[in-house]
Amino acid sequence: MGFYLYKGLKKPLVFFGLKGKYIFYAVGVIGTGVILALVLSKFGLLGSLFGLAITAGGVYLIFKRQDKYGLYDKTKNFDQILIFPKKLTNKRLLKNDETERFHMTNKK
Repeated sequence: MGFYLYKGLKKPLVFFGLKGKYIFYAVGVIGTGVILALVLSKFGLLGSLFGLAITAGGVYLIFKRQDKYGLYDKTKNFDQILIFPKKLTNKRLLKNDETERFHMTNKK
């Protein structure tokens, strides 16, 4: 008897253009922004608008961070120099190849 395991689409969760972990970051910024707007509403309409502007700016910065760094944390080293050899040689493979050639020529 086998068990079926749903593995999903192997794609990150996307919500309003935000992917994966950035959704949680945006929810945190929006939640604190609403609380900030409520606290700043003591100063009137201008205070609450200022709080909402800070929230919008925070969400904008999250979008920018997602575009710049991507979904996964990978170390990017732009100063790295990669040198690839022209020809890869493996003595063991070459040795086996020569013995096969030798046996093929002796059969004729």
